[in-house]
Amino acid sequence: MPFTALHPDAGRLDATQDDLGCGMDWSRLHKARPRIALTCPECGWGVHAKRSPHGVRFFCHDPGRPPSCALSNESWEHHMLKLELAGAIRAAGWYAELEVAAADGTWRADVMASSPDGARRMAWEAQLSPITVEDIQARTARYRAEGIAVCWVCPHSRAPQWMGTVPAIRVRAPEAGDPWTVDDGIAGFDFAAGSWVVQEAELQRFVQWTLLGQVLPCRSLPRYRPLARTADGQPWGQRDGWWTSRQSARAQAEHEEMRQRQEKAEREREARKKEQESEAARKRAVHNEEARQRRAERDRRRRQLREKEDAARKEEARRLRAEHDARHARELAERTERERRERTEKERHAVATAKAWWDRLSREQLQELLAAVADRAWREERLRVDIPDSPGLAAHFAYGIPLHSRGPVHALYGIVRPCPQLVSLSPQLSFQRVFVRNAREAGELSEALTGRITHFDLPDPPGPRPDTG
Repeated sequence: MPFTALHPDAGRLDATQDDLGCGMDWSRLHKARPRIALTCPECGWGVHAKRSPHGVRFFCHDPGRPPSCALSNESWEHHMLKLELAGAIRAAGWYAELEVAAADGTWRADVMASSPDGARRMAWEAQLSPITVEDIQARTARYRAEGIAVCWVCPHSRAPQWMGTVPAIRVRAPEAGDPWTVDDGIAGFDFAAGSWVVQEAELQRFVQWTLLGQVLPCRSLPRYRPLARTADGQPWGQRDGWWTSRQSARAQAEHEEMRQRQEKAEREREARKKEQESEAARKRAVHNEEARQRRAERDRRRRQLREKEDAARKEEARRLRAEHDARHARELAERTERERRERTEKERHAVATAKAWWDRLSREQLQELLAAVADRAWREERLRVDIPDSPGLAAHFAYGIPLHSRGPVHALYGIVRPCPQLVSLSPQLSFQRVFVRNAREAGELSEALTGRITHFDLPDPPGPRPDTG
């Protein structure tokens, strides 16, 4: 729904102006027959003059228009805001043209305001659709490159992300007969509070102030950007820029200078304080070092005295320890010799006891006993037992004869006839099987080896004593 059209003879027509901008009456277009071949300045499609039920004049695309035409896709709210902006510009004494495009097509202003002398131009953009901060800044830069000021106008209830990053305002549509109102984007600087105070104004008055240079875009310095104001319980966040008066712009700059002076003075006070603290710390360090040196000298003298006393005590302790070590060495040598003699005597006694025990058997009786053990191992366990030609006595088995089994695993099978008097000296014997000739010999061993003795009821015939080798 554009407000402008191209006439084949008169050129550009503006439906918001009484004479269409070219001295032509609306009746020559509206419902005229035959129709005049009007075209859309954006897409070149045919359009015709039309009036809304509320009396708003505009141009409507003929059927089959290109779906990408930006002018045709604008909402009714967008069109009404453009009309309001154009009316406010004209009320300020400036010329207002709708849908003005650059010659090279790089931009198209919703409403272009031109000063009476033609020296100044300002684009007013009704921005309803979403746009990124980067894109709106780029579009602002294109206007600036051609010497055109710009103000972006948002009618949404919540401020867009780009609000304050470019010269912009947010407006509130009329309610109950109220005029269009700017409720975001204008602010005055409160010097006493050191902050921006958001202000509201009628849109028509704001447009007049802007075109007459009474308000201008002002960048908010970093310390003044956060806002305490909330809307619907949500914080506004911060603004990077405002429309404000020159007085407020100066007030912000003066307040910033004052703050910088105060901060500089505070830094200087802090620096002096740190310097004083550093000097005090240096003096304390000197005092502490002198005290430390005095303590160190006192401690050195005490240490020397203690070292002498310690040396004397150590020498006395060394002498006593040497006497003790010599005495202990003598006692150890005597005890070792005594134990050696006792051990030799025990071994001699054990050998004599074992000899007396074995002297009770003849060689034939020994061989008979060994054969009985081997026969039992094969008969009951299917084990073959080695019978040595010269059986040896094992002192750690109470001077009994150890027998080993043959086969895949060579293992100790049992002990033959250990000496009863020496069993208590051979604790490892309690884990082995013991073989003796008869019940009499088993009776001599049974008290120490109960349950582990096997006897063969062999007699003890008299005969010569065996040579046990």
